[in-house]
Amino acid sequence: MSSERQYGWMWVEACEVLDRAERLQRQFLRYVGPGTDAAIWEPPVDIQETADGLILLFALPGVVPEEISLRLEPTGLTVSAMRPLKLGHADAVIRRLEIPHGRFLRRIPLAGVPLKLAASRYENGCLEVRLSRQAAQERES
Repeated sequence: MSSERQYGWMWVEACEVLDRAERLQRQFLRYVGPGTDAAIWEPPVDIQETADGLILLFALPGVVPEEISLRLEPTGLTVSAMRPLKLGHADAVIRRLEIPHGRFLRRIPLAGVPLKLAASRYENGCLEVRLSRQAAQERES
């Protein structure tokens, strides 16, 4: 095997390992201070850029849509809510918990042309947020 192929393969493998590590890190709870809502987790998000703006898809299984808070600022979009722990039965013994629960918060930094909230919808455990670029006239007024 040529050294170029070997190093190219190693680079791809290293990038995949870093990607997996980042996903795992987001799944763990982080303690941010005292209080009942101190532990937070970050839901995974897919971001697509279109000619009109951005489409963000957040994975939020088990979150009640009415509890979701969206806050759009010039520097970022913040999505937060609470995913309650639901037991199948009052006598259930937890053997494994892999799906995060509790308070979550995810902040997506934004830069460049100002964006406005065009639409949002919650379907099948996913929150889709569409942000559109503001026209020059809107920014001046």
